[in-house]
Amino acid sequence: MKLYNTLTGKKENLPAPGDKGLNMFVCGPTVYDYSHIGHARTYVFFDALVKFLRRRLGLKVNYLQNITDIDDRIINRAKESNKIPQEIAQEFTAAYRADMADLAIDGVSAYAAATDYLPEIISQVERLIKKGLAYAAKGSSTALGASSVYFDVRKFPDYGRLSRQKLSELKEGVRVETEPGKKYFADFALWKASKPDEPKWNSPWGEGRPGWHIEDTAITEKNFGPRYHVHGGGMDLIFPHHEAEIAQMESISGLKPLAKIWLHTGFLLVNGEKMSKSLRNFITIRDFLKEHAATTLRYMVLSNHYRAPFDYTEKTASMARSSVQRLADFTARLETVKDQASQFPLDDFTKSFWDNLADDFNTPQAWANMFDLVKEANKFMDNHSLSMVDAQKIIDFVKEVNDIFNILPQQEPAPAEIMALAAEREKARVAHDFAGADEIREQIKKLGWEIDDTPQGPRISKIKN
Repeated sequence: MKLYNTLTGKKENLPAPGDKGLNMFVCGPTVYDYSHIGHARTYVFFDALVKFLRRRLGLKVNYLQNITDIDDRIINRAKESNKIPQEIAQEFTAAYRADMADLAIDGVSAYAAATDYLPEIISQVERLIKKGLAYAAKGSSTALGASSVYFDVRKFPDYGRLSRQKLSELKEGVRVETEPGKKYFADFALWKASKPDEPKWNSPWGEGRPGWHIEDTAITEKNFGPRYHVHGGGMDLIFPHHEAEIAQMESISGLKPLAKIWLHTGFLLVNGEKMSKSLRNFITIRDFLKEHAATTLRYMVLSNHYRAPFDYTEKTASMARSSVQRLADFTARLETVKDQASQFPLDDFTKSFWDNLADDFNTPQAWANMFDLVKEANKFMDNHSLSMVDAQKIIDFVKEVNDIFNILPQQEPAPAEIMALAAEREKARVAHDFAGADEIREQIKKLGWEIDDTPQGPRISKIKN
C-alpha cells in the first residue's frame, strides 16, 4: 500500500510493521466544546483506514489518539461557565466519546489524556533544557516565582521542514504565540507558568502546566518510543503543532524522522466558507445527526479523497444519503435472486476497488468501481441472468466493504403492529384500493414509521426525529 507522505511530498510504501505491529498516532480533540463535522472528517477517515489495514491487509495496528484535557481554551470555557477546567474537560471528553460511538468510530486502540502524562512531559522538558535547546524565562503573565519554558527554534535547523517554510518568513502573531520572556518570537512554550486562577502542577520551574505540543511527544515516546510508523491529523495542524512535535522529539532522541509517514486530511468548508460560529455555519456532529443518519456522514466523508478540500452543503448530504440507499437497495435486491446460470465478472470490479484503496486510499475511485458493479449486476438481474451463487458472492463483497466503511444503514426492525399494517396496505395496493393504501400509510406515519415502495417491495423504516 502507498500513502502520501506530507513530509516528503510524495506517495510512499506503507512502513513495514514492527514486531508489535504498526504504530499510528492521530491528534485527538481539545475537549472544550462539542466536536464538529470537520473533526468527523478526520476521525472517520482514520477509522476506515485502520480497518482497511487490519481487516483487508491483515496488519496489527496500534492506533493511539490523545485527548488534550488542559489548554487555554478549556480554561476560558470554564471561566465562562463558572466551572473548574477539569469539569469542562470531563464533560466534553464524554461528549466526544459519545459522538465517536454514534458515528461507529471504534478503531482506536487507546485514548491518552494529556494530564495522565505529567511525569513524561516534565522529563522531556528537562532533557531539552539539558541539551541547550530550551530555556526558562520569567514574564509578566507568570505566577510569582514560576517560569515558563520555551523551545529555541533557531537551534533546530530543520524547523519548518514539514510545513515547507523558513523561519525568516514567519510573522509574529500569525499562528505563533506572543508571550513575554521569549528570546525569539517564534519560540514555542513547552511549559507554562500558571496564573493564580489556573490549573497547576509542581515542576522544577515552579507551578505550571504543559504546553500544547509537548503533550503529544510525551505520549508517543511513552507508548511507541522515539520513532514510529504513521502520524496523522488535520491539515491545520501541520504548523505549528506537528512542526513543533518534530523539533521536540528529534532534538531529544537525535533520531529522524519522528514518524515515517505523515498523513493529513484536507480542510472542510460549509457552503464555500470556513466553519465559524460567527457565520452561523458551525455544525456539530450531534446537530448533524439530528437531521441525518450517521451512515450519511460517513459516506459523505469517505466518498471524497481525504487530502482534498471538502465543501459541505445540504446537497452533498442529500447525494450521500441517496448513494447509501442505492447500495442498500441493491443489496436487498440481491437477496431476492432465484437460481439462474451466470458468469458475472465480479473479480474485475473487486480488484479495481481494492487496488484503488491501496493507492493512497483513493475512495472516490473505489466508490466509482462499486457503483459500476451495481450498474452491471442490476443489468444481469433485469435480464434474470444472475445466479444465486454470484449474488451471494456480491453480497459477501459488499459486507466486507461495509465492515471497513460502516455506511450501510442499520435499520431498527419494525414492530409486529407496523408489519401487520404494512401487510394490510400491500393487500390494498394489489387490489388497486389506492385511497385505502394511502390511509394506512398515514396511520403508519403517525406511529413513527414510513414506507417507501421500491422495485424489491415496500421498505419500512423508522422516521428520524
